[in-house]
Amino acid sequence: MRIIGGRNRGRRLPIPDQPGLRPTADRVRETLFNWLTPVLPGARCLDLFAGSGALGLEAASRGAGRVVLVERNAAVARQLLANVETLAAANVEVIAADALAWLAGEPRPFDIVFLDPPFADGLLAPACALLDARGWLAPGARVYLESAERAGFPALPQAWELVREGTAGQVRYGLALVRGGSSPPPG
Repeated sequence: MRIIGGRNRGRRLPIPDQPGLRPTADRVRETLFNWLTPVLPGARCLDLFAGSGALGLEAASRGAGRVVLVERNAAVARQLLANVETLAAANVEVIAADALAWLAGEPRPFDIVFLDPPFADGLLAPACALLDARGWLAPGARVYLESAERAGFPALPQAWELVREGTAGQVRYGLALVRGGSSPPPG
């Protein structure tokens, strides 16, 4: 995997050979980060199904204030930690956990969330619902969505507006704007 912009531009990082692990393509990342340029500096970012870490590490390279990478596969999480150390990215935290179980924990609002789950696992809709219902999204948050092109996106929560979208090969990607943020869970 290669970082395509920011202070680590051009850095190549190893990724484990794991079934289903597919870094977001360079041209899709370039488009996404062009969309995010006005809101990325200093942003709190969550890469919920981190995998290779391509999205979260790209965000950190381009000036995000804080990045959290959540990955359930232990070998992949170890490689993410090694890559964070290689980049000396002190603003990046790696959490080895199941993404949906982690979202059941104590919420901390994020400005940008990257949702690029394994396509076959049906995780996109429940992740959107948990992010929206549990207080994980700051007012005006942006949520990046990626799915198989043929599947499209699930119905989005009411306060989410899909403001950008595209396709690249077998992938559909889009950016949703969250009006007003999400509600914290009832106490």
